[in-house]
Amino acid sequence: MRLQNKVAIITGGASGIGWEAAKLFLDEGAKVAIADYNLRQAEIQIATLEQSLNIAAFEVNVANRESVNDMVEQVIRHYGKIDILINNAGITKDGMLSRLSSEDFSAVIEVNLTGVFNCTQAVLPYIVQSESGRIINTSSVSGMHGNVGQTNYSASKAGVIGMTKTWAKELGHKGITVNAVAPGFIETPMIESVPVHLIEQVKLIVPLQRLGKPTEVANAYLFLASDEASYINGTIIEVDGGMMI
Repeated sequence: MRLQNKVAIITGGASGIGWEAAKLFLDEGAKVAIADYNLRQAEIQIATLEQSLNIAAFEVNVANRESVNDMVEQVIRHYGKIDILINNAGITKDGMLSRLSSEDFSAVIEVNLTGVFNCTQAVLPYIVQSESGRIINTSSVSGMHGNVGQTNYSASKAGVIGMTKTWAKELGHKGITVNAVAPGFIETPMIESVPVHLIEQVKLIVPLQRLGKPTEVANAYLFLASDEASYINGTIIEVDGGMMI
């Protein structure tokens, strides 16, 4: 029970990595707030659990500051505090530079980068009251190394790394650690549109010869949120099967 009595907000928690993290955090004793654009899906997921007393769904558009503020206020009314923020929400709108529209560029930046800023700034007055505040951001190997056809996504995830390291320096003296996880290719709905032959090519360049599982990224979130990571700050953990070594 590494997160006993901790309150964790997980954005984008209704599916994929976020949902696996929500279940894992719940098992480790946390009270979980799933903050997702798709409230109905979050509620359906929660209904599948045998024990759902310490998990609740909250609707949010992370790109909209008013929506984020409202979500955070609802979580405070429901749980009374916030100890952990997992900035997991993200989208892709891939396209080669020559064909990428300004609308698709902006949409990804607004969710993946501005959304992380919005959520973190909104929870800050509450998380500083925690004895061991944790902010965990989701970057990507694309943000560290770039990726063909992902100008917007790579830029947003590189920006997340920059904010992570900056906030680690700004908030450390308040007892808050700020870290990021950079997943590689993970079996989530986000890659369902990727052609099968490309997925097979990816597997060939990963030393473990497979895609990652959402639980494997969720385990990295759990570690960084726990007391076991109390002296880890400003770090980016790559969960990519060794793809980028």
